[in-house]
Amino acid sequence: MAAEKILSIAGSSPDPVPLIDLVEQYDSIRNEVRDAVDQVFESQRFVLGDEVCEFEAEVAQYCDARHAVGCASGTDALILALMSLDIGPGDEVITSPFTFFATASSIQRVGAKPVFVDIDPSTFNLDPAAVEAAVTDHTKAIMPVHLFGRCADMEPLWRTAVRHGLAIVEDAAQAIGATYRGRHAGVLGTLACFSFFPTKNLGGAGDGGMVVTDDADLAARLRRLRVHGDAGRYQHLEVGLNSRLDALQAAVLRVKLRHLDTWTNARRGNAARYRDLMEQAGLREVVSLPHDATEGRHVYNQYCPRIPGGTRDSVLAGLRERNIGSAIYYPQPLHLQPCFSELGYREGDFPEAERASAEVLALPIYAELGKARQARVVQALAEVVADSSRSTWTIPFQTPERKAA
Repeated sequence: MAAEKILSIAGSSPDPVPLIDLVEQYDSIRNEVRDAVDQVFESQRFVLGDEVCEFEAEVAQYCDARHAVGCASGTDALILALMSLDIGPGDEVITSPFTFFATASSIQRVGAKPVFVDIDPSTFNLDPAAVEAAVTDHTKAIMPVHLFGRCADMEPLWRTAVRHGLAIVEDAAQAIGATYRGRHAGVLGTLACFSFFPTKNLGGAGDGGMVVTDDADLAARLRRLRVHGDAGRYQHLEVGLNSRLDALQAAVLRVKLRHLDTWTNARRGNAARYRDLMEQAGLREVVSLPHDATEGRHVYNQYCPRIPGGTRDSVLAGLRERNIGSAIYYPQPLHLQPCFSELGYREGDFPEAERASAEVLALPIYAELGKARQARVVQALAEVVADSSRSTWTIPFQTPERKAA
C-alpha cells in the first residue's frame, strides 16, 4: 500500500528532477527583481551606495545583529573577518576538515595555520571536545561551520573561547536563517560570514558576501578593509582588499530576503516529507537521514543523507541515470587536499570526516520541489539502493515500467 501511495504521488513524468532549479524561483519573483534592477540602472550607482547600505541594514535586522558589511563573496567575507582580527602568520585557527574549501583557504590566505579537528557524525559539525583538545598557545580563533544549514553546537565552543580568550568566526555561508537556542546564525560568535552565491538559500545573480558583527570597531575596520584600507580621501591606513558588494547584487538580494523565510519553511517541509516518504519506501533501515536541529532551526541548504556500506558512488550513478539531480558534498576532506599536505595530516587522522566524505549524498531540497518530484526522488533512490545491495534488501515497490515488464 505504501509503494502504491508513493507511485501515485510521483506519477509517470519522465522529466528530470534537478538538484536545484533557480529558474522556478526566478519565475515567482521576476517582476520584483526586474523593477529593483531597473532602479539601479536608473541611478547608475553600481558599487556600494544606498542600495548596499539598505541591504546591510536589512540583513543586520534579520540576524538581530548591530552591523553588517557587504563584500564581494563569501570567501572574501571569511578573509576580511580574519584580517579584522589581526590573525596572520604564526597564528592558528581551529576548523573543520569537512566543509567547502574556502573555510580553510581563507585561514591560509591570511598566513595563519588551519588546525583541523574531527566532526560530530550526527550533525557534520565540529566536535566541541576535539576543539578544546586542539587549543594551543598559538590558537587565535575557532571557525565553526554551520554545515548544510544546521548551526554548530555553540555552547561548548563559547566556553572554550572564553576560557582561552579566543575569537569565534562563524562560517555561516550555508546557514542564513538558521537558529541556535533562539539566536540567529550571525550573532553566535565574534563575527559571522555569509555567502550569496546563487545556489545558497539567499542567493544573488552572481557572487556576494557579508560579514555580520555586534562589534562597532570591527565593523568600521571591515568597511575600511573592503576598500583597500581607505579611511577616506585616499588615506590608506592599512592594506586591504578590493571587495565591494555591487549594488545590482544588493538589489536582487533585497527582493529575495523578503521571501527567505517562506522558502526556508518550504525546505523544512521538504525535509519532513523526505522522512515520511523514506519510511514508506522502507529506506530508513539502509539510508541514514539528516537529523533536524532540536536546539534550533535547520534551514537545509543541502539535504544530505548517508549511504553506508560503500555503495554511495554507485547510488549516485544510478540516480543520475534516472535523471535525478544529486551531488557529493564533499568528496575529499580538506586535510587530504594536496595543497594542505604541508600541514602533515594523513588518512585516518579524522575518521568521522573521512567517513562522511565517503557516505554523504545530496538530494534535491529546493523550495519549489513539490510533492510529485520529491516522491520520484525517493522512488528512484529505492530502486538504486535495491540494485546496489540486493542480497540484503528487497525493493518495496516497482516502477510502472518494471511492472509492465
